[in-house]
Amino acid sequence: MNTFSQLLQTLLGISTEPRELTFLQVAIRGVIIFIATLVMVRLSSKRSLAEKTAFDAVLVVIIGSMLSRAINGSAAFFPTLGSGFVLVLLHRLFGLTAYYSHAFGILLKGKPVVLLQNGRLQRKNMLWNHITEHDLEEDMRLEAKTEDLSRIKVARVERSGDISFIKAE
Repeated sequence: MNTFSQLLQTLLGISTEPRELTFLQVAIRGVIIFIATLVMVRLSSKRSLAEKTAFDAVLVVIIGSMLSRAINGSAAFFPTLGSGFVLVLLHRLFGLTAYYSHAFGILLKGKPVVLLQNGRLQRKNMLWNHITEHDLEEDMRLEAKTEDLSRIKVARVERSGDISFIKAE
């Protein structure tokens, strides 16, 4: 086991100061983190990559930030790698809990909010979500293919932050 430990020390620079890591050590760390991150992504839900909600975006940001430290040596390699897997599993657990508990899902991912109903703007909801009338009109042109508010039955800002439109018949 001592030989294996020495091999890891040489290849990964396990107890080396970050500024003393060689190009080869950082490159090998990068390859290992790349492969491990691919495994983490496969363990995670496909939604997390799409960053559909803040819940998903937070995982991506934290994992990226944390694993970069394992590459550059500013954090311990194996504990940081292991923590990445723990966070991915926590994300899956929370997602599964949200599947079975609507209330937890709302707490975790938010809920859709009506911005426009039967051609009438819901200004309080727009203000709360920082969506101007111009923002809504732009999305309406791009997504609903209309400039006429009266042609929209309902517009909602979805949990993902996208605005959806249901046209009046």
